[in-house]
Amino acid sequence: MVATNITWHQGAFTREERQKELRQKGLTIWFTGLSASGKSTLASALEQHLVSLEIGAYRLDGDNIRFGLNKDLGFGPEARTENIRRIAEVSKLFADSTQIAITAFISPYISDRDAARKLHDEANIPFVEVYADAPLSVVEERDPKGLYKKAKAGEIKEFTGISAPYEAPVNPEIHIHTHKVSVEEGVQIILDYLRAKEYIPQL
Repeated sequence: MVATNITWHQGAFTREERQKELRQKGLTIWFTGLSASGKSTLASALEQHLVSLEIGAYRLDGDNIRFGLNKDLGFGPEARTENIRRIAEVSKLFADSTQIAITAFISPYISDRDAARKLHDEANIPFVEVYADAPLSVVEERDPKGLYKKAKAGEIKEFTGISAPYEAPVNPEIHIHTHKVSVEEGVQIILDYLRAKEYIPQL
């Protein structure tokens, strides 16, 4: 069902005016990668660092979102697509408000991530895809939640990397091999990119 008889209400500020008043540019940083690839760890560390610099940032974590906004969704292909569609809309709203939205979702399908990017592009909001890349053998060894073990035992259906596909990014803005760098080094790679693009102030 599609909503009808609705009208978009423009606020008192344009995005540019809000950015000038708050002295910050909004954008979305979209972490993608297998479970246990280090997405959430990097996202949390990045959020902490940005806030310590008095830069408004908020992390939207895949598991956390399923406790509320997306608690009605499962893990089949259609549900995964709807999961990402919703979070893309939410992150766009955060970024439009001049916050740095940091999302940490497996987001396994290229088409879904492309749709999230297109949504931001159409709104003229920067979208930075960060690929947290670690080999399957590494994430299986990490397996902090025991999910890979359960998936291999058949206890979890449609588990990404085991019984469901993960489509790696072709050309992400940032590609971090999380099994080769520390969390601090990974965060610095992202900060360097953000400063080079003038999304955040220089030191």
